[in-house]
Amino acid sequence: MVEKKPSIGGRVIQMDKTFPKLDCAACTMEPKMVEAASHPNINLLTYSEIKDIRRVGKNFRVKILKRPRYVDDTKCVGCGTCAQLCPVEVPNDFDERMGFRSAIYVEFPQAVPLTYTIDKEHCLECELCQNLCKFGAINLRQKPEETEIEVGAIIVATGFNLFDARKKAEYNFGYSDNVVTGLSLERLMNVSGPTGGRLVRPSDGKIPKKIAFIQCVGLQDEASRNLYCSRVCCMYATKQAEMVKRQIFGADVTIYHSDTLAFSNQFEEFFHKARSDLGIKYVNGKITEVRENPANNNLRIKGSNTESDQPIEDEVDMVVLSTGVVPAAGEEFQKLLPIKRDDGGFFMPFNPNLDTVTTSIEGVYVAGVASGPKDISESISQAKVAAMKAALLLKE
Repeated sequence: MVEKKPSIGGRVIQMDKTFPKLDCAACTMEPKMVEAASHPNINLLTYSEIKDIRRVGKNFRVKILKRPRYVDDTKCVGCGTCAQLCPVEVPNDFDERMGFRSAIYVEFPQAVPLTYTIDKEHCLECELCQNLCKFGAINLRQKPEETEIEVGAIIVATGFNLFDARKKAEYNFGYSDNVVTGLSLERLMNVSGPTGGRLVRPSDGKIPKKIAFIQCVGLQDEASRNLYCSRVCCMYATKQAEMVKRQIFGADVTIYHSDTLAFSNQFEEFFHKARSDLGIKYVNGKITEVRENPANNNLRIKGSNTESDQPIEDEVDMVVLSTGVVPAAGEEFQKLLPIKRDDGGFFMPFNPNLDTVTTSIEGVYVAGVASGPKDISESISQAKVAAMKAALLLKE
């Protein structure tokens, strides 16, 4: 299992709760992560990336580059002393850059493996961590390691990134602190996040009483050239709106949407419950402008109601942008595995109407959002099918 980041867990481990029962994401994921790392037949290669794939008969030769952590994973016990006394603080990508981490860090407290990594770009090389570590785990001269393995099957599960909301200048993301993305909101409400799970405004730490969610940010949009629907945005916004209502008494939450809200009866039920039981408001409208009020850091939103054709004007404490999903694997990865892509850039199965995981390359399968937008349960189902296909091929 080759993972580009220092820990496995993907996007789900960044979340606070999962739809539809609002289960704790970490509570679900962490036992599976530990099980994968301790399984005798799973070789976990984190902080690593694929450099080359070539066909050898029916098998594949895969060249893998393991980047240096500058920490010996056989000696590090994850005590954290090094990070506590590190003099450098940089924005934490895992917290969507709303919190800070040291130059030596683990992505999150239950990371697997629980081995620290030194960010050489920001490291002062003061050797303080090296002098403090009583286990002798710090090695600032560690070099990249290249290894080559032979495999009979490959499952591509490269996942997704979120659309860069900075490309939609009308929403003021990146300039107004109180304009956040849905994933940023997850981190703000997560107990391991930058505020310890307490939802406050990034600009001043005040509790937001009035919040607007804006849907379809960057998707189904001619200017962005992303004309597909991400399928999950309306439901994760509804889930987050419910989380907000449960945490902040009397919160006024409005979701501005422009298309279908739900993809199944179960989702439709969740949506109606949110509206009727929790008082979450849904407005079929297009928000075209978000501007900050310099007097109080509130946000003035403008747009139009597409049902009544009336203008929308309001002032809210926070704006949450429901950004769509885009493929994580770019053109460089496609050079390694030339799997056909659809118009959105997602990997296509060879015959999607009959088989959702088998690609045009024999022995290569695709799973999860790598093949197109889908929710967690769909991703799990597809991954099981991909694993079964790969197992049957290897058995033969």
